[in-house]
Amino acid sequence: MTAQPNTAGQEPLYETISRVLRHNIVSGRLPDGLVLIEGPIAKMMQTSRAPVQASLRRLNAEGLIHRFRGRGYLVGQASRNLTPIRKALDEFDFDIPPASRSALAVRGTWLRVYDKVEAEIAACQIFGEFRVIETELANHLGVSRTVARDVLSRLNERGLIRKGATSHWLAGPLTARTLREKFELRSIMEPAALRLATDFIEHAQIARISDQIESGKAKDAAELEDALMRYCLGRAPNSALVEIINNNRLLLSAMDKALSDLGLPVDTVALDQYGTLFHLIGSRQINASTEYLREHLRILSYKSLARLKIVALIPESESIPKYLTRV
Repeated sequence: MTAQPNTAGQEPLYETISRVLRHNIVSGRLPDGLVLIEGPIAKMMQTSRAPVQASLRRLNAEGLIHRFRGRGYLVGQASRNLTPIRKALDEFDFDIPPASRSALAVRGTWLRVYDKVEAEIAACQIFGEFRVIETELANHLGVSRTVARDVLSRLNERGLIRKGATSHWLAGPLTARTLREKFELRSIMEPAALRLATDFIEHAQIARISDQIESGKAKDAAELEDALMRYCLGRAPNSALVEIINNNRLLLSAMDKALSDLGLPVDTVALDQYGTLFHLIGSRQINASTEYLREHLRILSYKSLARLKIVALIPESESIPKYLTRV
């Protein structure tokens, strides 16, 4: 049986973005050596950064762009030793074909509400297991059930919800076992990704982060966690590994934010550990930095388990939306 082509808005968003970027590269609109960074592309396409990251990883695998010793990717093959061109996309004849523009508009409907729902569903899991009611979700967001299904499909892809025995969408619970397993995965994958990313890390940026930590300007461990992912682990030239790491971190990050919102204090020890870690990375001590990252994750695992136990003493959050019902 011949596969039917995807209609506008039905294919994954990163495939639409990949097609648009591929069209502009192959046609010569984007010159070899042009630096592609996810933020400006996301702004032009009116999407979040995540599908742009996936698109860039795909084009990198196809050989149309490549990593270099700097932030982002360069258009063209790695073997050509190209000089980076740092210019805005709108300085070129960047073209979004009508079909792709329509697909981006359709997908943009669910994308505009996705981040909010993702945060709510991830956060609720510290309190137990919940059923996600599709009609209530659509009403809560003020969108169609089609858009709500798109949101739920993406949440399922990222492992935040699952189909139960009765085909209902279920989220949680986040248990001690789940937490331990996720940290075990982190201790395996993240040091490996850091080692792979060594030649692609922008050390000037790492030095700036180290200075902020040392001067006391960096007071949020979550921001430093994101910086480690964006500027270090996310630079690994293995798109599948980076995607798995991102998805594995998602629930843990949501748990930390939910617990912080409940009033749990900032972990000052973690800030000091990030300071040491970024210093090691910035000074190119790759063996020491990977070992320190592994030890940092081991300590973080114990602390996260202790924080999770506190939830048993805290009343269930009143902010849990009505589309989530306890199972």
